[in-house]
Amino acid sequence: MAKTLQRPVRGKGRIIAGVCAAVADRFGISRWLVRVVFVITGFVGAGEIAYIVLWILIPRARR
Repeated sequence: MAKTLQRPVRGKGRIIAGVCAAVADRFGISRWLVRVVFVITGFVGAGEIAYIVLWILIPRARR
């Protein structure tokens, strides 16, 4: 489990912006589970906003 949230660099499990990978690594859960949760909440209406906010707030990992 990571100590801080950091979006991974391209090619290290990152698909779009790395938000789901960062959240999954931080809490020690499956990246696919986090992605599915974001998709489901996207249909409800809050997933897209949360993703964009986290994309802005979570810093990129250094190479």
